Amino acid sequence: MSRIAHSRHLLGLVFMLPAAILLLVFLTYPLGLGVYLGFTDTTIGRDGIWIGLENYELLMEDSVFLLSVFNTIFYTLVASILKFALGLWLALILNEHLPFKAFFRAIVLLPWVVPTVLSAIAFWWIFDAQFSVLSWALIQLGIIDHNINFLGDPWAARASVIAANVWRGIPFVAITLLAGLQTISPSLHEAATLDGATSWQRFRHVTLPMLTPIIAVVMTFSVLFTFTDFQLIYVLTRGGPVNATHLMATLSFQRAIPGGNLGEGAAIAVAMIPFLLGAILFSYFGLQRRKWQQGGAD
Repeated sequence: MSRIAHSRHLLGLVFMLPAAILLLVFLTYPLGLGVYLGFTDTTIGRDGIWIGLENYELLMEDSVFLLSVFNTIFYTLVASILKFALGLWLALILNEHLPFKAFFRAIVLLPWVVPTVLSAIAFWWIFDAQFSVLSWALIQLGIIDHNINFLGDPWAARASVIAANVWRGIPFVAITLLAGLQTISPSLHEAATLDGATSWQRFRHVTLPMLTPIIAVVMTFSVLFTFTDFQLIYVLTRGGPVNATHLMATLSFQRAIPGGNLGEGAAIAVAMIPFLLGAILFSYFGLQRRKWQQGGAD
């Protein structure tokens, strides 16, 4: 038996080897290189020298970088909360016995499967200062009397890119939570109903606790995707107006590639890591709820 167990262990390592090599080449090496470049003054076309924490010290005095940190946190928090609330509401609806339920589930996925750049171009037209279909509709309804400059005003631009991100991210949250809802045994709801629980009490004391591990995972991915968003912002606003929508990811790209300062761009990217680790820890502690749900098992 020990020989069989050993051979299975060896076979498992062999199967894992290709994935490990891919991770090493396409994840570990770029991450290590980025961390190294953040401590140098490397520019495009010139090898840099080691300057220690100088890039990070300069970033702490850079008003544009500090604004991008605020924008990133604000963008991530508001968009993630809206995606969770609307995605959960949509998942609860799709979990009911509706006619053509399979068709509606397929339709819900469309914003997620459409390429991000195409979605951004569509929203660019919707938010256009002169030809916005949204402004036109509001004017026809008598709500406003002139076109709104959605992408020209700082706070309007922030709200616009958040709306675009929420539209694109809701399907992922909704479908994932729907899968979690379908794992909850109907007998739990039936027992709660017999005990006189209202629909809100069933949701609060049965559905929500049972969904906690799924919520932790889906919100972790949602936060990661939102925090590192690049394509949507770059196509819609390129960080404007007056850096009002610059995220850390877009600022890192701007400083490193068009700006040519690879060291500073890498330092901005590395500064994102603590925030991302925080999101991962949120998922980890959320998954600990599985212990009482499974009788103490992991």
